[in-house]
Amino acid sequence: MTSGYRGVSSLLLAIAFLVPAMTTACATRGYQDPYYNDYHRWDRHETVYYRQWTNENHRDYRDFRRLNHDKQKEYWTWRHGHHDDHDHDHDRDHH
Repeated sequence: MTSGYRGVSSLLLAIAFLVPAMTTACATRGYQDPYYNDYHRWDRHETVYYRQWTNENHRDYRDFRRLNHDKQKEYWTWRHGHHDDHDHDHDRDHH
């Protein structure tokens, strides 16, 4: 019984260390914008733009990945209208 408890404890401890590392690695994901054929890093800056879009368009906040293609296209169209030369969240290297 004791060795089983240690095994479970070790597994839980490993999970406790791995989850933050995995979520940090996934915090910055990228999206290929199929409508404008460019690449965007989805990081905290892109999240700010996305929240602005939801507010300006009176939409409830939903995970971008869960939006249908039409709504995603609306966002990318809006987003390209709000792009400037000082926009650090747009990755120019992937054009």
